[in-house]
Amino acid sequence: MIFEVRTRDGAVMPNLGLGTWRMGENAATRRDEIAALAAGLDLGMRLIDTAEMYGDGGAEEIVARAVGKRRDEVFVVSKVLPQNASYRGTIDACHRSLERLQTDRLDLYLLHWPGRHPVEETLRAFAELKRKGTILHYGLSNFGLDEMIGAGALPGGTEIAVDQVLYNVQRRGIERKLLPWCSDRGIAIMAYSPFDQGRLKPDAALRSVAARHDARPAQIALAWVLRHENVVAIPKATSLQHVRDNAVAAELVLTPEDLAELDRAFPAPKRDVPLETA
Repeated sequence: MIFEVRTRDGAVMPNLGLGTWRMGENAATRRDEIAALAAGLDLGMRLIDTAEMYGDGGAEEIVARAVGKRRDEVFVVSKVLPQNASYRGTIDACHRSLERLQTDRLDLYLLHWPGRHPVEETLRAFAELKRKGTILHYGLSNFGLDEMIGAGALPGGTEIAVDQVLYNVQRRGIERKLLPWCSDRGIAIMAYSPFDQGRLKPDAALRSVAARHDARPAQIALAWVLRHENVVAIPKATSLQHVRDNAVAAELVLTPEDLAELDRAFPAPKRDVPLETA
């Protein structure tokens, strides 16, 4: 079932949301994208993740249309590009996102990945935006453990609520150190690409576990990500059927036998690996 994840700074969000990468790029698909997001909200996935980068702001406009008058029901996440992440640039970028999203605040604002501007500047801007109520919580994206430790030591670093990273059954590097480090500190992991952008193939183990649950292999892959209490998954879905499949995945409870079979097929790395990105 969809449950709430709580972070150290008081953010409360559903553990299953809706991703929007590659949305808002094609006028011909906008109606279907809006319908898919709206259906996801109806099914309880009341978190939408977007970014100023996606469709050059087009995805944020799609989100605005899907959310409509339901703004108070939805946990809206957006991200600032690294090249815009100076103190002044972050504030300006946030207000542009708000305009496209047709809202007066963001529930969560993230730095999309580390860049040339000092993270201290970005955090200072986040703190100012939070003080004014323009954003309610803030965090980072695509930050590895050393980068998280460094950011956490900066002014405002103790209020970092989320690290959004690539995580799925065949890309498990964060399990060695980053995931437990964040969990110990009440920092949520927001997992993007739980299907590895279509690269995750329904191998024998996924099919075997899926058969035991009368489910699809992709649903098992998503349920596997959702097994953690501190992980939020944000799969993209552009069709109503895909959205419905994702909602069903949240109801699946994997057994120790299931998890052992998946571990054999997709073993966690035995040594530290660099943080993987899409």
